[in-house]
Amino acid sequence: MRLFDTLTREVVPLKPVDGKVFRFYCCGPTVYGPAHIGNFRTFVIQDVMRRVLELGGVKTKHVRNITDVDDKTIRDSVGVGMELADFTAQWRERFHADCESLNCLKPHIEPSAVEHIPEQVAMIEELVEKGHAYASDDGSVYFKIASFSEYGKLSRLDTRELDLGKTQNERANSDEYEKDNIADFVLWKSRRDEDGDNYWDSPWGEGRPGWHLECSAMILKYLGRTFDLHSGGEDLVFPHHENELAQSKCSCGGEFARHWFHSTHLLVNGKKMSKSSGTLYTLADLADEGWSPMEVRYVLIGANYRKQLNFTMESLHAAREALGRLAKAADGRTAPGYRELAKGGSLGVFSGAFERLNEDLNTAAALGELFGNLKTARSLEDWRGFFTVLAALGLTLPEPEGIEVPEEIAKLAECRWQARQDRDWAASDRYRDELAKNGWMVKDGREGYEVLPL
Repeated sequence: MRLFDTLTREVVPLKPVDGKVFRFYCCGPTVYGPAHIGNFRTFVIQDVMRRVLELGGVKTKHVRNITDVDDKTIRDSVGVGMELADFTAQWRERFHADCESLNCLKPHIEPSAVEHIPEQVAMIEELVEKGHAYASDDGSVYFKIASFSEYGKLSRLDTRELDLGKTQNERANSDEYEKDNIADFVLWKSRRDEDGDNYWDSPWGEGRPGWHLECSAMILKYLGRTFDLHSGGEDLVFPHHENELAQSKCSCGGEFARHWFHSTHLLVNGKKMSKSSGTLYTLADLADEGWSPMEVRYVLIGANYRKQLNFTMESLHAAREALGRLAKAADGRTAPGYRELAKGGSLGVFSGAFERLNEDLNTAAALGELFGNLKTARSLEDWRGFFTVLAALGLTLPEPEGIEVPEEIAKLAECRWQARQDRDWAASDRYRDELAKNGWMVKDGREGYEVLPL
């Protein structure tokens, strides 16, 4: 498999650094509310990448974190008067349910920020010891950007934009900040009144870790100093992943991520998603309008991950039609299990579709090849290939629905059938033409016929 690397800006092959297991990390959700379809585009694309690797015979180790302590989770839990753990647990469960409905594989390890406070404190201590971090008068600890000469390399942030002379007086204490606020970023946030009871002990006093630190600490614990791939949405390149890279390389050395994989934002009706305009859709919102999670997944993988996807109601209609066509082509065949498909074998006429997925995860081209070869599928190998591509895309097919034929159309079809039995070909042709004029056709068989829409 070859994939575009955000750091080098090149499409490069993916190979496990240890030659055995491909180890990768995905930035997971911040559990302060339901994830929306923009979030899920990233998670679904990551799921397709893992599936293509596994179905291609590569073993994986997938780690995805849960952010259950940061500015937003504390602010909103305090606002509704709930314990932080209870508040985040409800949204964590909602996220898991949504992932399951979208047919996303579960990560092998799913650590949370709160569960790894000691590991984060230990990493800060090492950064302070090595001169890459310093404590402020109020007990907060900051990473010293000037101590890491490669800062900005991942996001192509020009060093001229880093006004390092300001960092002692204008530090970035919030978990997230814009590029024009660049400053030494916070590793440990001293306790504030607005934090309520959400604080922990540390060598610098009571407080909590900054948002960027949790991923570095958990990656070190579960994947080591050098691992194969780090992924997330393009909005995480800066500052989150830039900060991760800096603090990890400075604290424990190693290469950190050998490959960086980011998916592009989606638009809704050609515009940025917005709560005020009613386009910040969750799966529940779309379910209320009659759309299934699999139809949503189809739309989310319909465009190449490096291209902007425009999510519309029309695209959901097209997804429903496409899934129906695939279900009809499958014609009741039972798909082999995922583990069985991962054993490998010839993919027949659908080998090209799987090749498109291996070439920079080109889901749009793979879907095109999938539909393009439906009429030529004949052998067991062909159908194994069909179901392998569906499994790689994470698509499950709906049960074919019966077609409701209007009474007058059914009568015309019956008259045509009787005319054919009587060998009255002229009458049969008249009934056929009348059916066609109304948008219907008849497919004849040995024992009867089937009425179908044109």
